[in-house]
Amino acid sequence: QVQLVESGGGLVQAGGSLRVSCVASGSISSINAMGWYRQVPGQQRELVASIGSGFSGGNTDYADSVKGRFTISRDGAENTVDLQMNSLKAEDTAVYYCFYRDRNYAGTYWGQGTQVTVSS
Repeated sequence: QVQLVESGGGLVQAGGSLRVSCVASGSISSINAMGWYRQVPGQQRELVASIGSGFSGGNTDYADSVKGRFTISRDGAENTVDLQMNSLKAEDTAVYYCFYRDRNYAGTYWGQGTQVTVSS
């Protein structure tokens, strides 16, 4: 079992910045992927950014809509992953969910979600 605890998020004006963080605990594999999805009511959950494992983080992947504005990073020693969100837009408003995947579990572990609201 893996537990994910998120922090950060909140309300910001368009053009502003926010940072969301996620701490993983439990049965953490040395090879894993973590990152963030987001979901708007009535829509499917979509991948925002992901990062592979390794002490200073592995390969990263971003949704086209956030490239150049969002940066994902992780601290392997602390099993934390951060998402720095800059130049936020109203369409970034969503609940952001931290996720964790590894080869030992066929599914995905999810955090409880944190609300990000961008006012225009």
